[in-house]
Amino acid sequence: MDRLNALIDSVNAFAWGPPMLGMLGVTGVLLTLGLVFMPWRKVGYGFRLLFDKSGSVGEGEVKPFNALMTALSATVGTGNIAGVATAIALGGPGAIFYMWLIALFGMATKYAEAVCAVTYREVDRNGKYVGGPMYYLRNGVGDFAPELGKWLGLIFALFGAVAAFGIGNAVQVNSMAAALGDSFGVPTWITGIIVAVLVGIVIIGGIQRIGEVAGKLVPAMIVLYIGAALLIIIINIAGVPAAFALIFTHAFTPAAAAGGFAGAAVAAAVRFGVARGVFSNESGLGSAAIAHAAAQTNSPVRQGIIAMLGTFIDTIVVCTMTALVILTSGAWTLTGADGGGLTGVVLTSAGFESTVTGGRYVVTVALAVFAFTTILGWSYYGERCWQYMFSENSLLVYRALWVLAAVTFANVKVAFVWNLSDTLNGLMAVPNLIGLLLLAPMVFKVTREYFDKAADG
Repeated sequence: MDRLNALIDSVNAFAWGPPMLGMLGVTGVLLTLGLVFMPWRKVGYGFRLLFDKSGSVGEGEVKPFNALMTALSATVGTGNIAGVATAIALGGPGAIFYMWLIALFGMATKYAEAVCAVTYREVDRNGKYVGGPMYYLRNGVGDFAPELGKWLGLIFALFGAVAAFGIGNAVQVNSMAAALGDSFGVPTWITGIIVAVLVGIVIIGGIQRIGEVAGKLVPAMIVLYIGAALLIIIINIAGVPAAFALIFTHAFTPAAAAGGFAGAAVAAAVRFGVARGVFSNESGLGSAAIAHAAAQTNSPVRQGIIAMLGTFIDTIVVCTMTALVILTSGAWTLTGADGGGLTGVVLTSAGFESTVTGGRYVVTVALAVFAFTTILGWSYYGERCWQYMFSENSLLVYRALWVLAAVTFANVKVAFVWNLSDTLNGLMAVPNLIGLLLLAPMVFKVTREYFDKAADG
């Protein structure tokens, strides 16, 4: 087992290391340039489309809004709370700049994923719309390279189905159980049973029920979390200019040691900012495209524009709120019981608690709800990957395994499962990025046609 863990660690160094992060960045830049910076120019238009009820007219399973909320349910989670804190703890305040940067270019990647997902989606034997990277790899890339498209689609589905049980289930329910146990004394086994029952009730209804629950729970929790963060920021308003100065200064110059913070080089800011940014918003991994493929729309471009808002909301909005709480409160320089600096959820909790008594409970509740919605979102991602490899008739088996995993991993933390799922989660990007680059001309073409038609109208 030790040798296997060592092998996975070495693969993980690639999956979340400079080579992969460089591929994600380069793909985002190329797509942004090819789209003539459309994702940056059309953010306001995207929010108008999101709340335009006429956009729900078309073939599909869920409203465009609920498709985005399903995607957000899987992305807004521990990365926004613990991931931001880890980026600051290891890369310094400058890491936030690189989280923003990878997110801005990641918007184009997320847009392209959704455009491809809607364009190449299929209707299964049960009359349900299914899609995602495995389908646009097989049907899109397969148009001019059948064998390549077939194998890339299968590889993505395999990585996605296995990674879902780890990153989308085990990691989430274990983190939730630990947080509720530490803050409220809830036994881990109770958390596991409650989560399993609630998740089972939701996922048995498929994407429609997941979308409905996500459409209500995700916006409410994001608003509540941002509201609590804004309260902390307003109380520490005098420190906001200094916080932004820290972010921009240390994006280009090393951050010196301060209090419990050990200091960080610019290279660390880049590495951990980009890595935590990608981990948080998942642009380039292809997962969100699976949810957007089920949207009720006849326009791939409209859904793509809505999809890119997911990256904007996740990183530019939610992650920024967490970062400002940590920096304006001064928590990033605090020292822990071991004499070192704080990191992860502990650092974020300290940022809230140091300003408002009981603030750590806000973080605990937010983490629990975000983790629960992540389990819902990833259940759908894994289910579609499972269906792609096997058949619609095996979905009940998958759902039963999913519920069982929630009960099991609430009580047991298996490092091997965490490492393997983290690795496969990162490796999902490989076939997806190949597909996006090969299908980029199609994405550029339909985008130009859409806006030319809008201009003529």
